[in-house]
Amino acid sequence: MSIIKKYRLPILLFLVFEAVAITLWLTLDNIFYLFNFSYIGISVSIGVLLFVRKNKHARRVSQLLVGLYMLIYLGLINGENMQIEGFWYYLFTGVFEAATIHYAVAKIFGPLIFGRGWCGYACWTAMVLDFLPFRTPQSPRKKIGWIRYITFVCSLVFVAALFLAHAGNIESIMFWAFIIGNVVYYAAGIILAFAFKDNRAFCKYLCPITVFLKPMSYFSFLRIKCDKEKCVSCGKCRKACPMDVDMTDNSRKRENGTECILCFECTKACPKNAL
Repeated sequence: MSIIKKYRLPILLFLVFEAVAITLWLTLDNIFYLFNFSYIGISVSIGVLLFVRKNKHARRVSQLLVGLYMLIYLGLINGENMQIEGFWYYLFTGVFEAATIHYAVAKIFGPLIFGRGWCGYACWTAMVLDFLPFRTPQSPRKKIGWIRYITFVCSLVFVAALFLAHAGNIESIMFWAFIIGNVVYYAAGIILAFAFKDNRAFCKYLCPITVFLKPMSYFSFLRIKCDKEKCVSCGKCRKACPMDVDMTDNSRKRENGTECILCFECTKACPKNAL
């Protein structure tokens, strides 16, 4: 029982993804979804398992396993646009598959369980940005988070315009939009990281996906909580957090609470194991 208790989080995550994988496989009669979500679930669970075992590369392993699969196999090889434009595309065509299912599971309803864990363990954009040298913010958070709503609207307008214009070869356009979009995201993310000395600046200010993630993460089942009796208010958790979250506040309304990516850097920095 002690082993199960120690590894309950990776076990829980694996079971959740496996339940989704089996349900979609049987419902849609497509074995791809069994493979897809089983693979993602196993990859994320391995990352969390390695973290529990105090492996310093734990989250990076998960990011690479999932990120490269989504970027290279699904995106470049299979031609699926897994960016937000792909979500709008399938939504407009009324097809519940590929990006639509991915967003429903990972970025719309999934955050009710695991918050913004996707940002911490599976995002292929953050997978690259987290290799940059500014793991913790070197300057105060900027009040420009509103830009993410502009990129969100721009992605919607772009796809809507293609349909309204009855563009030909729209699938080909979406494939190239995926490639160009990723190049733009990486370039913008790297520029922002060096400009603000913050690897996660792109996530905080530009990423349109957070428009889905933030409101759902407010109700997340999995949350980092602070044991007030152990906490000595040293501030080390705040300094270690890449997303500027106040982990010492256990309320849902804590500062930047919906920004938490469950990276657990705060728990590693806490000298009293209060988190």
